[in-house]
Amino acid sequence: MPDAAAAFSVKAQDSDSIPLDGMTPRDRRRVSNWLLTICVMLLGMIALGGATRLTGSGLSIMDWRPVTGILPPLSHAEWERQFELYKGIPQYKILHDGFGLAGFQKIFWAEWTHRFWGRMIGLYLLLRLVWFAATGVLTRALILRLALFFVLGGLQGAIGWFMVASGFRADSTAVEPVRLVLHLSAAFILYVAILWTALSIRFPRPSIIPDRQAGRRARAILAVAIGLISLTIIAGGFTAGTHAGFSYNTFPLMEGRLIPEGYGKLSPFWFNWIANIPAVQFDHRLLATLTALCVGLVLLIGARANLGERAHRGVILLGWAVLAQYALGVTTLLLVVPVPVATLHQTFAAVLLSVAVFTLHALRGVGRAS
Repeated sequence: MPDAAAAFSVKAQDSDSIPLDGMTPRDRRRVSNWLLTICVMLLGMIALGGATRLTGSGLSIMDWRPVTGILPPLSHAEWERQFELYKGIPQYKILHDGFGLAGFQKIFWAEWTHRFWGRMIGLYLLLRLVWFAATGVLTRALILRLALFFVLGGLQGAIGWFMVASGFRADSTAVEPVRLVLHLSAAFILYVAILWTALSIRFPRPSIIPDRQAGRRARAILAVAIGLISLTIIAGGFTAGTHAGFSYNTFPLMEGRLIPEGYGKLSPFWFNWIANIPAVQFDHRLLATLTALCVGLVLLIGARANLGERAHRGVILLGWAVLAQYALGVTTLLLVVPVPVATLHQTFAAVLLSVAVFTLHALRGVGRAS
């Protein structure tokens, strides 16, 4: 048994940048299951964030209390105090004037649930990390990596408050689009980092790819597709932040034009990409279409080649995922951004990215001999 464990340790070290010395297959399953559970929780967080934004609930909590904020108002007086704070910002005066305490409580609970769920993710990560470290399950390098994820999660909470605070300005009824995109992007970066780590622990040895030449082509194009998915998510954040989805609710043309009138009306030109509604929505559409075409090319290569079971399964799932996400995007647009469909569209962007990352991870072995 010691010889087998040593052999596994050497192979694991040789195959991945994550040191797994001494971790048994059972330990690897336990740790990867824990991290994959966190990924599922983060998907829920992304969904809650989308619902919070779409219902205009994000500005209902006017103070940031990282620790004591875990408790909601416990008395009528505290509810009234929170409501009075909310009455002082433009969003209430312009959008919700007169909707009463019951209406305020409805949006408050949506935002409180979003923040509470984020705290639960952090707590679950920390407690299991301490337990696994104390019982000798984790390597030193892995402890440091996972501790960094915990710190980044706390930073993500701070970025969230930085975003929310931008909606308290005297001339605003919503958060700044740039801060919204920063918050969204940080969430996705953390999500992908945890997912990749979980997969590397679960599958420490790269799969053997029988058709390595096709595998290299598929992996290169898939890397481009992941870049396009990321850019599409960022463009989607600006679409949400500028409320661009409520305009040009036809497809594929925008008011009868392929490229909408007024695309480049702002100066400097790059400012159109983050603040000009016609340009923001067109860019989101264009990037989504390029993503779908790129994934289609991966599917065309992968379906004809022998990439191994795991990579082949990933490629097929990726084709279905991009089709579903594209359909959700068009449906969201044509129905003028209904909350349930739009929330699902945002959440499924993370699902699509997850399948792409899983497939890329399965193709790590394209440069290795059988």
